[in-house]
This record gives sequence, structure tokens and C-alpha cells, in this order.
Amino acid sequence: MRARYPDMDGFGERDGIKVGYEVYGSGPATIVFVPTDLIVHSRAWKAQIPYLSRFYRVVAIDPRGNGRSDRPHDPAAHTDLELVADTVAVMDEVGVDRAVLAGLCSSSWLAAVLAAEHPGRAAGIFALAAGVPYLAPPLPHRRAVPWDEPLDTDEGWAKDNLHYWRRDWRGFAEFFFDQLLPEPHSTKQWEDSVGWALECDLEAMIARKYAPLCVADKTGAEALVRRIQCPVLAVHGAADLCQPLSRSERFAELTGGRFVSLEGVGHLAQAREPVLVNRLLKDFVDSLTPRATAARWTRPLNRPHKVLMVSSPIGLGHTRRDLAIAQELRALRPGIQVDWLAQRPVSDVVAAHGESVHPASAVLASEVGHMESESAEHDLHAFQAIRRMDEILVTNFMVFDELVRTEHYDAWVADEGWDVDYFLHENPELKSSAYVWLTDFVGWLPMPNGGEPEQRLTADYNAEMVEQVARFPRLRDRALFVGDPDDCVPDGLGAGLPSVREWTETHFDFTGYITGYQPLTDDERLEARAGLGWTADETVVVVAVGGTAVGAPLLRRAIAAYPLAAAALPGLRMVVVTGPRIDPASLQVPTGVQVHGYVPDLYRLLAASDLAVVQGGLTTCMELVANRRPFLYVPLRHHFEQTFHVPHRLARYGAGRRLAYEDTTPEPLAAAIASEVGRPVSYTPVATDGAARAAKRIAELV
Repeated sequence: MRARYPDMDGFGERDGIKVGYEVYGSGPATIVFVPTDLIVHSRAWKAQIPYLSRFYRVVAIDPRGNGRSDRPHDPAAHTDLELVADTVAVMDEVGVDRAVLAGLCSSSWLAAVLAAEHPGRAAGIFALAAGVPYLAPPLPHRRAVPWDEPLDTDEGWAKDNLHYWRRDWRGFAEFFFDQLLPEPHSTKQWEDSVGWALECDLEAMIARKYAPLCVADKTGAEALVRRIQCPVLAVHGAADLCQPLSRSERFAELTGGRFVSLEGVGHLAQAREPVLVNRLLKDFVDSLTPRATAARWTRPLNRPHKVLMVSSPIGLGHTRRDLAIAQELRALRPGIQVDWLAQRPVSDVVAAHGESVHPASAVLASEVGHMESESAEHDLHAFQAIRRMDEILVTNFMVFDELVRTEHYDAWVADEGWDVDYFLHENPELKSSAYVWLTDFVGWLPMPNGGEPEQRLTADYNAEMVEQVARFPRLRDRALFVGDPDDCVPDGLGAGLPSVREWTETHFDFTGYITGYQPLTDDERLEARAGLGWTADETVVVVAVGGTAVGAPLLRRAIAAYPLAAAALPGLRMVVVTGPRIDPASLQVPTGVQVHGYVPDLYRLLAASDLAVVQGGLTTCMELVANRRPFLYVPLRHHFEQTFHVPHRLARYGAGRRLAYEDTTPEPLAAAIASEVGRPVSYTPVATDGAARAAKRIAELV
């Protein structure tokens, strides 16, 4: 799922060749992403477009040979002048007279040609890793490889050869982007880039290699560049193995522009350092866009005490515990203001509790929608889904960054706000307030059927986390683990890395579990049953699946099992809770089954039940443990947290009976319900002071 979809898309057509484009947003200026080299397409800018389109109109154009564009095989169709003409045609098509031109590698040259040949159309040029020919010699390893001669080796850059391309295009793409992404832990950016390369047309790619340029030598290139009249910002990674740094440096010098060198960064800074590139590009466009501005500054001692709460929407359990922490924090710091940067359904829940949802929340990209788009039948590969949420995470971090740049907070609290924690560690200079990280699990764990590739990936992600915290140990002013040391799984974080428990005990404070409420007493449980219209002697099974639509198949299976369970338990009542993202009307239910949508105080319903059937989410399971209710839990398939972290914790409490989804067809599920209803339990008691302990640690910062 994308962070933002285009407001308009279409095709520009010239000489029978269609060029795909997308248009996003509106604003006082337009940014045009000039067609990239066709080894990738306009999705290479996916980390920039959603952010920039909040402020400006953005036009993204696919190159001939990839994306939504046609794939001609004639070199004459791939010249720089043809590609520039495509860009001008699209600008005309969508009504853009003048724009800031953004280019990556060879498309920086296209931006330069467009600005020189059509000076009135270019308001500025943002050139990333400027592939401006002839301004400096190619890097030695690229000069040394003949392009169209057969070679007696395929090692290294010898793969950048016509004959190897034809034999093994994938092999070249994998090698090429491995070289272009020298930064450690770049697996996702590498996968994206290789995937886009495999979408291109190889014969079009070869034709592009033979397409002539509009200049023949250094003299011609410099003469063209000197004709550029608009402002220029050239940005280049110093570890770039594709384009020499000196090309960007010389491009800026010839145009009187600004040059920014990025130390330790490779060729694809827009992908590997998206926050930095976003800020550089927006600040550049802002500087070219005159408009009235106003600023307000408040003397520090006159500023109110404020905390920004960033609560993950992936599971409503974060919401309940964060509400409890906020309540305890107000008791410790009377008058403190708590603002919530939260998306639905979290924003709806906290607003219903009278909390202040910051208006910036309205532009957050939906993480819940993404997770639902990644799910199948009771199946969610959570690790891979979060990896593929990278575009959404950087977009939402930019919302956070804009907010905290303009409003002061004494502390930021991120409850599994993966975007905030990751990008703060990647950009530690952006930390301007006390920062608290809150989570109930540590460590990405591989699913068994993922084999060695998934073991390698999860270990790489864990290694990056370990390295970030080791390098910036004071970035998290508080790191709070919602639980106790025994709740940490015994697994290792990966080869050569510490165990989950060892590392967590070193770097976290433990709050104990946070339910967000006091467990019901026996009298309160009877009172709750009466309030729900349940008699003391009837048997009630509650089926609930949390805050996303992923659990709909389990609800349907439980309903299908009801007639068999009712035959074993005469008078059985089944209460099905769909949550905020599943339409109750979508379920067909027999007599004896009641369906509710979102239930604000679900814990009371669970506490009043004789048995619950739930997913393997930690919050709902722990609510049942705290209220000493028997329950069946069915972990989502391929969900590492529900497969490993949650069962480990429940085993420590001696709680719950785990079922595989394959064992929830009517007969076995009905039998499990009949055998578990009313079963006496002897769970380890759940802490009731977790919220107070967490709030105390946060209050020390404000």
C-alpha cells in the first residue's frame, strides 16, 4: 500500500509513444520529478512524493522503457532531447508552466538540458548524484569495462557489459544496486531497486546505451550548463560508486549553485537518507517560493508543560495503556497538556476519552490500512509487512518532524512508533526534546518456513537496532519495556548478537504489564453480566479479534462452530465483537449469536464471559489473564509476535490454550469451546501498577 495515491494520472504522447505520469497535491509551486534512467522508474522517489505533495504540486514521470511508459527499442527514441521533450509535453498536459526540476543521476542532466533549452520552464534544479556527462571523467572501475565487447570474466563491474546483460539481467541488477547502496542495512532499498530494474524492458535499456547525447564533449557540456539561469542545489553521496562526486561539485560551480556532500552515503540518498533529502528539497523549494510568513516564539519559562503521545494504531492495546499512562502522568504533573499524534482507529478512541488529538494527525498515512492490505486468511507476515511499510513510515515521520519543529514539547512518547524511533536514530540531530520509547516486545524473529533468507533479514534488522542504540545511547531518554524480564523471549537477536533478554535488560527499564484498568472483582463481574443482560447461570462465549479487519475469517469460523458448541452446551450464548474495522452487517449469524461493532470497554465484556476466543494479540490475551478468564487464542499465521513473543509471555502466566488456525474448523473449535468453558484457572497475577511506574519515569523528564 502506498502512503499516498495520485490525484490524477495519465499519459503524455509524442510520436505514438506514451509516457506515464502522476500528479499529486497542490500548492504555490510545482516540483517535477524528471524521468529517471530507465533501470528504475518514478517510484524511486516514493519517500519524497507523499511529503512534498502536502505543500506543493508534484508531478512524477516514468521514463521510456519502464513504469507505465512505452518501451521503444530504437536508440533514437531514447536521446536526452527526446526525454526532455517528454518532460515538457507532460508539463503542458497537466498545465505546469514553470517548475522546480528534480533529477537523480542521469535525470539531473535532463533537468539541466531542459533548463538550458527552455529557461522559462525551470524555477530551479535539485540534482541528486548529478550524472552530468563530461564534467568529470567516469569513475575508474566504470571506465575500465568495455560495453559491447565479449569479456572473459563476469566478476565485479565486468557485469556492466552488453553480453552479460543479455545472459543475466537479474544478476547485473543485483550486483549494480549492491554497489549503489554501500550503506549497511539497505536490504529493503536494494529489493525495491532490483524489483524496478526487472520491470524495465532490456532491449529498451540497451537502446538507451546507444542513444546519442546533445553534447559531444566537456566543452559542449560546460557551455550548456553555463546557460542555466535558475537556482541549483546539487547533492551527492561521497561514497557513490556510480557517479563521481566531482560532477555534482562542478555542476554547482558552473551554475553558481549550492553543493552538499553527504559523507558515508552512496548513490541512492533519496532512498537511504529520505528524511535528509526531503528536508533539503523542501527547504530549496521554499527558498524559491516567496510568500507571507509569520512566526511566534514563546519565552521558555512561559511555555506550558506539554507531552506529545505517538501511539501505534497497529493494535488498540497501545491506546488503552497510553490512556492509562496519560492519566497517571496528569496526577504526577497537574496541568500538563497531552497531545496525541494518532490515526484511526486510535484517534477516535482517545477523542472519545476527551483527549486532544493534534490536527496534524489528519495527514498521517494509514498504517492499519497497510497491514490489512498485507493480510490473507488469518495470515499476516508482520515482519515483512512492516518492512513494506517503509514508504508510510517515512511519510508519517515527516509529519512528526514538521510538528515538533513548529511546536515545543517537553517530551515525546512513542509507543511502538516505529517511524519516530527509527528515523530519530538515523537523524539524531533532529532530537530537540526528551524522548521516551515504549514497547512490549524486542527483537524481530524469523518464521521457520522463511528459511535462511528470513533469518538473515531479521538478524540484519536487529543488528541495525543494536548498532543505533550503541552509537546513540542517550537518544532514548527512557526506554520502557511493558512487562518484566521474564517476558523476554530466550531467543538470540542473530548470529554474533546478544540474546533478546540480555540486550533488553541492559537497555530498558521494566514497568510491569499495563492493562489500563483494574481487574474486575467477583461482584463487579456479576454486575457487568447483569448490565449486559446475561444471567448468572447461562454460558457466554465472547469472540473478539482486535482493531483491524485481519480477524474477520476467525469470526466467521467461530460463528460456524456455534451450532455444534451449542449442542454440547445447551443455551450457549455467543457474543461476537467485530471491532472498529469490520462491518457487523458483513457477518451472517444464527439465532443465539449476537454481533457488536466496536465496544469501548471490551475488557468488561471479556471479564464477564465464561470463555473467550481471540486472536493472539498481547493486549486482549493479557486482559483475559488479568481477569482470570479461560480463553482460546489463535495466533495469526506468519505473525512473529503472535507466534513467539505472546505465547512465551502467556506460558509464564500459565494462561490460555493455543489453537492453530487450521484447528478452528467447526468440529475441533466447537470441541475446544466445550472443553474450556468455565475451566478453573490459576494464572500468575498481573501487575496493576504498570501505568504508574511508566508515568513516573516519564514525569522525571518533564
